[in-house]
Amino acid sequence: MTTSAYGEGTLPKAVRSRMIRGVNGLDVHILEAGYESRGRPLALLLHGFPDLAYGWRHLLPLLADAGYHVVAPDQRGFGRTTGWVNSYDAPLASFSLLNMTRDALGLVSALGYRRTAMLVGHDFGSPVAAYCTLARPDVFPSVVLMSAPFPGVPAFPFDIADREPSSVRPNTDDQTLAAALAALDPPRQYYQQYLSTRGANDDMWHPPQGLHAFLRAFFHVKSADWPGNKPHPLKARTATELAQMPTYYVMDLGKAMPQTVAPFHPSAAEVSACKWLTEPELGVYTEEYGRTGFQGALQAYRVFSDPDLNAELRLLSGRTIDVPSLFIGGTSDWGTYAAPGALDLMRTKAATRMGDIALIDGAGHWIQQEQPVRLGALLLAFTKKTGAADHISDFGPGAR
Repeated sequence: MTTSAYGEGTLPKAVRSRMIRGVNGLDVHILEAGYESRGRPLALLLHGFPDLAYGWRHLLPLLADAGYHVVAPDQRGFGRTTGWVNSYDAPLASFSLLNMTRDALGLVSALGYRRTAMLVGHDFGSPVAAYCTLARPDVFPSVVLMSAPFPGVPAFPFDIADREPSSVRPNTDDQTLAAALAALDPPRQYYQQYLSTRGANDDMWHPPQGLHAFLRAFFHVKSADWPGNKPHPLKARTATELAQMPTYYVMDLGKAMPQTVAPFHPSAAEVSACKWLTEPELGVYTEEYGRTGFQGALQAYRVFSDPDLNAELRLLSGRTIDVPSLFIGGTSDWGTYAAPGALDLMRTKAATRMGDIALIDGAGHWIQQEQPVRLGALLLAFTKKTGAADHISDFGPGAR
């Protein structure tokens, strides 16, 4: 059923909003384009934090015009997708990477497809997309990872039968890094550490400056519009190296995210000049997060620090991404380098058929909003090169 009120008139006319019921325990809200005629190959777009399916609104019509049925879901924990428990104390297992991979697989099946012609994951959607291809390359025969390089699967120790077992406990490295960051002058903390805390949701849901102003500053400071973004590779995952990143990544210890980004709120003239995220468009984010809060979206960061949920990823120990792959970042996006070494691990070990690493000028973290035309051209060139959409009859039953 179409939800015509969604987006308050800001969605492109070619894009519709609807619910897909019964997908891996969820009722999934999607935005889609190119749905009018059957027989089109499927493009699946997975967003990150704190984004929504709405973040793909500029790209959806471009891919539909190129012949795709394009689907962007609100991921588990986000937006109008329901069926998850909105509580800090909720069990985290349903938010694990493997279960969110099942979410994507279930959605493809619910839509009547056997496989995707294009799979794109941005930010936290990037590792979800990576595990889709690792677990089911038959369903996801190519992948595009955006803003967050994939360093590989956690592995079981190899050839240790005749050696003493390691005494290193899980997360010791994280604890050591947190202590080293806290010892800096001024004391700092990594943003993922902050976003995993109990107070982060309320901090961002009810910030002193108001939710709309907080979101405006957050989107601005991570975009190419903010002149302070001059990303470059970091040598190692140490406190002194990480401290080179802006404070929205390596925060002042004790400051909440709204406090951190408030000094960088754009001027009225800058807001007016921002065509990729107008005030009415930002209002959609304000309305959605004002209704749900951020806790569901934040659960993913807590999953990263949960030893049991990381341990289950070793089911795929030794696996690499062996389908054609592409990495896309923005030249003004620190996300490419936020995990030191991940970019090199991805292209040398984790992905055996990495076609290219493309950085888009004029884009920060929000590539699909800041530079949708350039992004669309890269995606279409990649799928043409890989031949992923050449055999439409392979994509599903009947006309699908």
